[in-house]
Amino acid sequence: MNKELLWGIDLGGTKIECAVLEKKNPSQVVLRERIDTESAKGYDHIIAQIKILVDRVSGIIGEKPKAIGFATPGVLNPLTNTMKNCNTVCLNGQALATDLANTLGCEVKLANDANCFALAETLLGAVQDVNPNAEVAFGVIMGTGVGGGLVVHGKIINGLHGIGGEWGHNILEDDGDACYCGKSGCVETVISGPALEKYYEKHSGKKMKLKEILQAAKDHSDSAAEATVERMVDYFGRAISTLINVMDPDVIVIGGGVGNVDLLYSEGYERIKKYIFNSREVHTPVVKPKLGDSAGVFGAAMLYS
Repeated sequence: MNKELLWGIDLGGTKIECAVLEKKNPSQVVLRERIDTESAKGYDHIIAQIKILVDRVSGIIGEKPKAIGFATPGVLNPLTNTMKNCNTVCLNGQALATDLANTLGCEVKLANDANCFALAETLLGAVQDVNPNAEVAFGVIMGTGVGGGLVVHGKIINGLHGIGGEWGHNILEDDGDACYCGKSGCVETVISGPALEKYYEKHSGKKMKLKEILQAAKDHSDSAAEATVERMVDYFGRAISTLINVMDPDVIVIGGGVGNVDLLYSEGYERIKKYIFNSREVHTPVVKPKLGDSAGVFGAAMLYS
């Protein structure tokens, strides 16, 4: 290979994906490969799986990486150089960046997967379509969990503690449900997919998937479903308004399964006006992502762009 390349790895709980992009044209994918994480086998096995994947990709394209960006669950604590807040719990407390650099024999840079989503959508995705000159962009993940990433002038803002953009763990509801983070009433415990399904079950006595709840509310056939949807759009408006009040981003991109719900971009958007510190006016584009499940690995590669 004669072209300069960007290497990215998305370290998921189930799969590890590697993508190699052309540096001068990052939307051009040279190669993508995946391998099972097998996280139940522990930290050392995950490191070994990453090494297998990197060696495989190196063999196919005919060169080894000089540097690799990683999208990780949780974050690297810059004060201790160890991982924290990882749902792949065997990573917590580990010096992942150091261990990867030593194992792979190259420079590595780590960023939370929500940050990588935000970076990719800013540099290669939806933000480019809406406002290519955006100075500040925020990427929201609303799915099984809720997270976020902040990008300013094309760079991720990690912050002193490595928790820049952790929107999902602000308290949204007083005396709300307990969160795994140790607090109660976090955004994640209110408007994530499982949280909305839990709320519906509590008020109806029945279990239903969010997609079914949304349809029942649309049909006006289930008062508990209607209450669940009302809760979703109102708390979405509250939570997004805090982002705008603090950062006033040029664009907000909503990813994750719940982010596919069209009501968020209509009724949910209207609710932002109720809470924003701007005379009930909102001009911030709130949009769906463009890159799909490519965002994490593309964002990881773009850490070295």
